Amino acid sequence: MNVLLWHVHGSWTTSFVRGRHRYLVPVTPDRGPYGLGRARTYAWPANAVEVTPQELGRTDVDLVVLQRPEELELAEQWLGRRPGRDLPAIYVEHNTPKGDVPNTRHPMADRDDLTIAHVTHFNELFWDNGNTRTTVIEHGVLPPAVEWTGELNRLAVVINEPVRRWRVTGTDLLPRFAEIAPLDVYGMGVTGLAHHLARPPDRLTSHDDVPQHAMHTELARRRAYLHLCRWTSLGLSLIEAMTMGMPVIALATTEAVDAVPPDAGVLSTRLDTLVEAARWLAEDRDAAYRLGARAREVTKERFGLDRFLADWNRLMEEETCASR
Repeated sequence: MNVLLWHVHGSWTTSFVRGRHRYLVPVTPDRGPYGLGRARTYAWPANAVEVTPQELGRTDVDLVVLQRPEELELAEQWLGRRPGRDLPAIYVEHNTPKGDVPNTRHPMADRDDLTIAHVTHFNELFWDNGNTRTTVIEHGVLPPAVEWTGELNRLAVVINEPVRRWRVTGTDLLPRFAEIAPLDVYGMGVTGLAHHLARPPDRLTSHDDVPQHAMHTELARRRAYLHLCRWTSLGLSLIEAMTMGMPVIALATTEAVDAVPPDAGVLSTRLDTLVEAARWLAEDRDAAYRLGARAREVTKERFGLDRFLADWNRLMEEETCASR
């Protein structure tokens, strides 16, 4: 199939384009949010092809994968066809609802012309999807090329835009853990984070927009992975860290409760419990190894790439067959 999708979430798309189809990724001269094109910090295969809006009008498209409400109108403008009516469409919901939770209406609620594919069961449960057909396809990740060694008594964190998102990403909680062990924070927009948190740079070091393979190499050397997001979908960085064999310290909120088993890390809504867990793992590398080994075992089975692509192939075939 020729599958049209926008480059919105780099890590998720990196797994998605590993399938057997041809993936058409819009590109515009400014490489803005609706024409970002192929990823530059992730390795994508050759079947992920950049196409301009002008080229799309002359291209056969079998299926549209939407990820933002405004892409419905964009697709109609660029293709000359209406997703859901003139060709099959699937809407991928990556995020938890915002606003009047749990009464937040999904922007695709009460439609009979497309399917909403949630990436976690928590998201499907908390969004008000109306009568629109829904399904859940959990994440699948490419196994990182490195495995956990944990020789550095430091904690790793991956957050995008921690200053702007602040309480959502648990940025305000980081200083408590910086007292236990130095933090290494990776992600987009993390430069200057130590200044915003009034912490010395030797206790909190920022690593801004590091290429994925290089970030994995550095994460694997840290003692544990710290996940303090209060309200978020399940981050692929968390799954990748677990796949490397990293033990997890996380808030017991949203999908993390189900994704991280109790013998693969420490989850709690009590901050003191998590701080003590950080102290324990900082002092006991053998315990960190045991938790990380279990994390690796669980994620390779549950979040494997083959399962992810098989689930997506099945859904895409169902939608195209129903359309015919």
